[in-house]
Amino acid sequence: MNVQIEPSWKQQLTGEFDKPYFVGLTTAVRGEYSQFTCYPPGRLIFNAFNLTPFDRVKVVIIGQDPYHEPGQAHGLSFSVQDGVTFPPSLQNIFKEIEQDLGTPMPATGNLTRWAEQGVLLLNATLTVRAHQANSHATLGWQQFTDAAIQALASRRDHLVYMLWGGYARGKAYMIPKDRNLVLESVHPSPLSANRGGWFGQHQFSRCNAYLKANGIEPIKW
Repeated sequence: MNVQIEPSWKQQLTGEFDKPYFVGLTTAVRGEYSQFTCYPPGRLIFNAFNLTPFDRVKVVIIGQDPYHEPGQAHGLSFSVQDGVTFPPSLQNIFKEIEQDLGTPMPATGNLTRWAEQGVLLLNATLTVRAHQANSHATLGWQQFTDAAIQALASRRDHLVYMLWGGYARGKAYMIPKDRNLVLESVHPSPLSANRGGWFGQHQFSRCNAYLKANGIEPIKW
């Protein structure tokens, strides 16, 4: 199949594209986009891969599925397009960065600047029907994104995996902890964060300390 995805990822995931599940997934997603309003825009479905080539990944942040309201999703987990009000989870991420690193709240919630530095902002499900969270969760995306995580886990060392909330933490079994840093916490959503376990974890400074210790340029959060 002719999948439009960044060349290094296409090479790493080449075995996935002709598998029956992916053929069925492609058919299902095309059907959804033709019948309903879906997010992100079709050209941005693989945005996380296209902005962060395989060999440039330093950090992996796993989300569940895209934002499902107009103008928000653009293919990067937790990120929104310029000019869009920060969703509560993203606001809490920025608050923790400010407390941890002293970096002030940014003017935009567009995290392209992170992706271009090597932060793979990967949603487990890459598409969603408007106004219906998790509506594409059963289409087959998770098999594909799990293959991406497994490719990194088996072929790259000294990465930082940020696993926020029970869903993302469920991916931890794929990651060799002796060769990478795995930072697990509650989800940054207000419901979870306000109960404790999100603020004060210093994940962003710990991430950068690990990268520097392994001779890798830290992230400008």
